[in-house]
Amino acid sequence: MAESTKRPNEAFDRVLRRFKKKVKEEGILLEVKKREFYEKPSEIFLRVKKAAERRNKATQADEW
Repeated sequence: MAESTKRPNEAFDRVLRRFKKKVKEEGILLEVKKREFYEKPSEIFLRVKKAAERRNKATQADEW
C-alpha cells in the first residue's frame, strides 16, 4: 500500500506528488481499472491472444 508522510516544513503539494508517484509505481490504479468489471475467462484469453498477435505483427514489420 502506498504511503507518504509529511516531513517538517514540507508543502502539501509535494507530499501529494510523492504519493501519486508511489501509487503509479505500484500499479494500484491499473489494478483498480482491471478489476472494475468482471471479465469472463474466455474474454481474458481472447484479449491476451490478440495482444500477442499485435506484438508479433509489430516485430515482423520491424524485420522487413
